[in-house]
Amino acid sequence: MQSILKCCAGLDVHKMMVMATVQTEDENGEIKEITQSFKTYRRERRKLRDFLVKHQVELVVMESTGVYWKCVHETLIKAGLKVWVVNARHVKNVPGRKTDVQDSQWLATLGRCGLLRPSFVPPPDIEQLRLLFRRRQKLVGQLAGEKTRLHKVLDDAGIRLGGVVSDIHGKSAQEMIQGLIDGLPPQELVKFARGKLKSKTKELFDSMEGSLSSAHLTVLKSIRKHIQYLDDEVAELDAGIRNIVQTQYREPWQLLQTLPGVDEIAAAGLIAEIGDDMSAFGSRESLASWAGLCPGNNESAGKRKSGKTRKGNQSLRRLMCEISQAAVKTKSQFKGKHQSLTIRRGYKRSIIAIGHKMLRVIYCILTKLTPYKDPEIDYEALTVRRNAPRWLQMLQKYNYLPALTKE
Repeated sequence: MQSILKCCAGLDVHKMMVMATVQTEDENGEIKEITQSFKTYRRERRKLRDFLVKHQVELVVMESTGVYWKCVHETLIKAGLKVWVVNARHVKNVPGRKTDVQDSQWLATLGRCGLLRPSFVPPPDIEQLRLLFRRRQKLVGQLAGEKTRLHKVLDDAGIRLGGVVSDIHGKSAQEMIQGLIDGLPPQELVKFARGKLKSKTKELFDSMEGSLSSAHLTVLKSIRKHIQYLDDEVAELDAGIRNIVQTQYREPWQLLQTLPGVDEIAAAGLIAEIGDDMSAFGSRESLASWAGLCPGNNESAGKRKSGKTRKGNQSLRRLMCEISQAAVKTKSQFKGKHQSLTIRRGYKRSIIAIGHKMLRVIYCILTKLTPYKDPEIDYEALTVRRNAPRWLQMLQKYNYLPALTKE
């Protein structure tokens, strides 16, 4: 294979050690290899940095294995070295020849010959925002699980409140559940009903006629306490996320909120996952492929095979599905697209397709830094409808129109 670089290093990163191989091509075209192992402690990472700087390495290549590469990557970047984190799927070695030394040599060989491309590594400030957002996603998942368990415990005790109220975690239902825990009778609990629930007094009374054992009460108290704790944790993370995006990414954060289905937290999550600089991806097709939202490309002998989506950024994929499900409920182009796709492809596939379409729109918004304008909405008509009464009043005030008399 023809060399592109004169000196390249490959790092096989593990939790407790790093195997480093430096390949150098001399004037005669001969390749010299130097392999050395280092621990992953801070002192050892500095030794690795000095080792690479000493050999004047042009490019350092490492696999994206778990989170072990992050501290090594940070140390080398601060030293001014050019570091590429590559997809492990793209650098598989020949089967049957697998050691740490050979892995590092293979990475150095591929990097020296220009056969690799770097993965997207967010800058440090985006990485901090991503850390907060992904923690929030995890807590929201736990919160949903606890709410489901609360519903299950009530059903186990014969209380069918969840079948009468539209939202068992609404204010009225939660007060009723607290009343059940406190031992109040059903005739007292129905007084907590608000709004449309007042018309379901008899159903509410019948649904709460049940017996809660001491075990049921203990579990319900524990779940409600945990739900309150998770709510507080999520609120604290929300405040931290908003503080970062409002101070550092205010413009792209506000532009993303013009897209249907995107609120403040969703916009912050998009910035946390893909950043605000789209030049790192090159094109909207590359961004969709990196996120794992585009159809698979598998064709042989003129026959198109499975179009299953590839694996990608799981957090971004989950976020785009949530945004898509909110967008298809609005009066926008995504609603019509979703309805037409659902008939042919089913609900889940249509949500992925809408997420794919919206991610390409997000790429354009962040590239051009312009707000989203839906082709299905006549913005001029909306402006006229909102401002026409004020315009007419001013025209009448300055005698451009005759005063309208009321009959």
